Amino acid sequence: MGRHPVTKPPSAARFVATHSVLTMDARHPYTAKSLVDAQDMHRTVMSGFRGWVTDGDPDARAQMGVLSTWSVDLKAGALVLVVQSRVPGDWAGMPRGALTDKPHVITVDRTLRTGDSLTFRTVVNPTYNRLSGPPAPDRPRGRRTAHTRPDHVKNWFLRRLQPPGEPRQAPDGLTRIGATAEEESLAVRMLPTVTSPGPHKGLRIVRAEIRGTLTVTDPAALVDAMTQGIGHARAYGCGLLLTR
Repeated sequence: MGRHPVTKPPSAARFVATHSVLTMDARHPYTAKSLVDAQDMHRTVMSGFRGWVTDGDPDARAQMGVLSTWSVDLKAGALVLVVQSRVPGDWAGMPRGALTDKPHVITVDRTLRTGDSLTFRTVVNPTYNRLSGPPAPDRPRGRRTAHTRPDHVKNWFLRRLQPPGEPRQAPDGLTRIGATAEEESLAVRMLPTVTSPGPHKGLRIVRAEIRGTLTVTDPAALVDAMTQGIGHARAYGCGLLLTR
């Protein structure tokens, strides 16, 4: 019997999402609380999506496709929050004075094609499973541990790239992102770790920013990565893959 033919991925895929860009006063108490408490930042992001799903639904963020990223200029006292979602955000409930400008809400509708070159930026929580003890078939996966060195973060990202002709899932089960990149084009910067006090004591999210250029190899896989996010801590400002 002959070998089964390899199914080639579609050469194009469409990405549709809503982006909300919020410029906030970093000195306002509402914004300041979000900066010092990762759980509060999560509540700030989710406050724009009330009513779309049942209150208390544990996977509300995933259902609405909510991903976010933020950056702060302490000298200028400004925080820029970018929120991506499947449904439009409503920011009318933001406290007066917290926003320094009207939220900019746009619909992103673009078609990605094999071979397209895209510049990108993402903030990730780069983790791996640290195993303890000798190898064993029934051993647990290990303790999730964060990479804290830029070179290790770069390798974490490189493992998720998808060379031409390679399947979406790597041999070790890792999901690839439907694009490849030249290692030299990638710039990695470690960002401050974010935490949450009080009932969320112990929440500690190591973050790294990755920038560079991607070449699309599997448009559908890349659309999935852009829609669902990459890595862990997606509820806390990590995993959003912004491209242009």
